[in-house]
Amino acid sequence: MYDYLIVGAGLFGSVFAYEAIKRGKTCLIIDKRNHIGGNVYTEKVKDINVHKYGAHIFHTNNKMIWDYVNSFAEFNRYTNSPVANYKGELYNLPFNMNTFNKLWGVISPSEAKQKIEEQKEASGITDPKNLEEQAISLVGTDIYEKLIKGYTEKQWGRPAKELPSFIIKRLPVRFTYDNNYFNDRYQGIPIGGYTSIIEKMLEGIEVRLNVDFFEQREEFESLAKKVVYTGMIDQYFDYKYGILDYRSLQFETKVLEDTDNFQGNAVVNYTDKETPYTRIIEHKHFEFGTQEATVITEEYPGEWKPGDEPYYPVNDDKNNETYRKYKELADNEDKVIFGGRLATYKYYDMHQVIGAALATVNKEFE
Repeated sequence: MYDYLIVGAGLFGSVFAYEAIKRGKTCLIIDKRNHIGGNVYTEKVKDINVHKYGAHIFHTNNKMIWDYVNSFAEFNRYTNSPVANYKGELYNLPFNMNTFNKLWGVISPSEAKQKIEEQKEASGITDPKNLEEQAISLVGTDIYEKLIKGYTEKQWGRPAKELPSFIIKRLPVRFTYDNNYFNDRYQGIPIGGYTSIIEKMLEGIEVRLNVDFFEQREEFESLAKKVVYTGMIDQYFDYKYGILDYRSLQFETKVLEDTDNFQGNAVVNYTDKETPYTRIIEHKHFEFGTQEATVITEEYPGEWKPGDEPYYPVNDDKNNETYRKYKELADNEDKVIFGGRLATYKYYDMHQVIGAALATVNKEFE
């Protein structure tokens, strides 16, 4: 009999297991994938740490969280500075003076502000009713048409006019020449990849891979006093109130032997609607690699269906109301802890997952 059965070997489950073992508890971790680490898993390809499930850049303002992850790995000085490619035109992100200079030839912040204000005023939008109107009311028509519309419609699989305005509550607009996407004080990539962090967390803990919790549910539940569940909350309750909506991603990874530098940047977003993928990741640039070959990944968003991996919750009113019903059921489960993005139907950054896991640990043990 284990103290805890942990369903999912991603960040939330691994942090909980690590902390539980420190407190003298016993844990069994199971995961349906053939590896630990969940979506932060990295694997070596041509001596390059490949982010198998999309770019993961650690960033936080929380020094406690930063110190915590640095206790498992040394982080480099990587700064997220994505580039947008609109039909061959390249623009810096987030929207800043470099972007505005390329768009309009403006030099000063006052010129850029004036240009945006002119376009906002010309739109006549005072009460945004959808994502398109919300974006234009924030940054004007040029930025919206070239750098937001196509990318967003690919990401969500719906016309921007049909998407709720809350998806873009605010947009980062900087009137400085600063290409650092995040404002957080701490930022970097673990040297050697994220998998090494999870390996250290799970050292000495029994882990069973290629195991589907739902195929042997009663057997696994009988093995532990409590369950820490990090999977889809609607699946846990057998879709009693219906299936929650997600967006999924497909990744097409290619090894390029004939070049050591494909695009000159770790992340390039393709913001026109015609390009089927949303971005290309060149993994070596996360760790300033000098390998002779390079590895790239194209990301293709799509509607989630059973059998796909769910990535982004569709947090509209309908889905949030359905989740609220599931959460009521979850709150009444005294022997199950629900945690992580799928079990709480929330998009989390990595530092938020770790923070939530540590808060859960404190609540459980102290």
